[in-house]
This record gives sequence, structure tokens and C-alpha cells, in this order.
Amino acid sequence: MTHMATPIMTLMAKHVIHISELEAANRFAKLLARLREGEEIVIEDDSRPVAVVHPVEPALRLLSESLRLAREHGSTATLDEDFAKDVEAGISSHYERQVT
Repeated sequence: MTHMATPIMTLMAKHVIHISELEAANRFAKLLARLREGEEIVIEDDSRPVAVVHPVEPALRLLSESLRLAREHGSTATLDEDFAKDVEAGISSHYERQVT
């Protein structure tokens, strides 16, 4: 990855910031604010990662807040009788399989 002179922080993927050591030192307070928002920061030396900083606790959102945000973004999703089964299936599909 090459760093451009203009942008201070480059968003490479959702919730991941790649930043140089110098930028991290100069923008420490702003980076802490981004961490509190749930973002992960990769500090690099000449495009090589030297540290990954992430929030101590995962960002959690109440279901009520998620539903409010969905409505605000025009979602038409509804909680039907199969909602719990759908959530359980989604969670189960993300578990790591143990190798025996």
C-alpha cells in the first residue's frame, strides 16, 4: 500500500484504518476517538504492519437501536416468527469448525 500525501487516514475496509507511525503519533487523540467508535487501526512502517490496535470490548448495539437504525435507513425488514431461527442459523454458520 502506498500512502498519499493528502489523506491523513486511509480507510481500507469497513472499520479498519491504515496509518503510518508518524501519523499515529501526531493524531493519537483522534485515533483514540476512532477506537471508541469500534474501528481497528493498523499502524504501518513503510507499508508493513507493525501494530494492530482494536477496541478492548466489541461494540455492542441493542436490538432496539438496530431496529431504529434500520427504519431510518429505509429497511422494510420485519421480525417474523422465524426470526430467532434465522439469527441462530446465522450465528451457527460463523462458528469455527474444530479439527479432530
